[in-house]
Amino acid sequence: MEGLSRSQLQQFRQEGYLKLDALLDPVKDLDPIILEYDGVLDSLAQNLYEAGKISSTYSDLSFGERVIRIYDDTGELHAQYFDFALPQGNVRHDTPMWVGPAVFRAITNPRLLDKVQSVIGGEIYSNPVQHVRIKPPERYIRSETNSVAGLVGVTSWHQDNGVVLPVADESNILTVWFSITDATEEQGCLQVVPGSHKEGLFTHCPGGPGGLEIPEQLLDRARAIPVPTKRGDVLFLNKRTCHNSLSNVSNDIRWSFDLRYNPIGQNTGREEFPGFVARSQQDPASELKDPKHWAQLWYETRKRLADDQIKGPFNRWKADVPACA
Repeated sequence: MEGLSRSQLQQFRQEGYLKLDALLDPVKDLDPIILEYDGVLDSLAQNLYEAGKISSTYSDLSFGERVIRIYDDTGELHAQYFDFALPQGNVRHDTPMWVGPAVFRAITNPRLLDKVQSVIGGEIYSNPVQHVRIKPPERYIRSETNSVAGLVGVTSWHQDNGVVLPVADESNILTVWFSITDATEEQGCLQVVPGSHKEGLFTHCPGGPGGLEIPEQLLDRARAIPVPTKRGDVLFLNKRTCHNSLSNVSNDIRWSFDLRYNPIGQNTGREEFPGFVARSQQDPASELKDPKHWAQLWYETRKRLADDQIKGPFNRWKADVPACA
């Protein structure tokens, strides 16, 4: 196992974030994801074409160019079609999602888990608060809603601890974010406030892009620094590190995965959604190895949430507190 070095761990603990250059292999680790999502986009394009919502499937274009044209032609956001998690409310039996084998292999990538193990130990649970973010240039986003805006547009200032329930406040949740395409400042890379994880949990107000935002008067945003990444770079974030994303003002999509892990047995903060044992030194037989089994967990969850009409709540925040006035 090749974990984090002592200096890397020290930086993570001191600053609340750590960038790992070229941890994932663009060809071996990322190209299979792109290939799998090509098929997802083919299906979406065909469905929209048959419904008369687009005049072409744009099959001759690259993945990013097709996404941009389809979003622009329909004037709609299709983020949920690609995501490997369900929305926080109004789940239907046909709510789209993508839980394919390439996604599962990314979540369980051994090199990734080796680094995660350095932070949270060898009993690693895949936390189900996770997303794919395929962000087109923001000039093409016309019909955003709070439920999906953070998946395709600017992400508000927040802490990942702030978007889950209080039962996970004592859980050692690690955010693992990585680029599938480059994320320059122009393309809307993440920004972080170094050391902010030591300042406790900030109030989050409903209504920002993505649904929640730390009010400006509570967080000194002038301390923020951008963290541009190349595809294959991986960014670790403490659950209380304040971060957001810049606007994508480029001509290309910005594509990333946003994963979370915590020690086995600790609350995920969204227990209605299915996690799994990604690695266990104590009980290797408990590790989930079958991507079809993982996908089935999500299908079963979708049916249960739709049958029971469970709508949350999945976070703690109300708009009637003084900081949100």
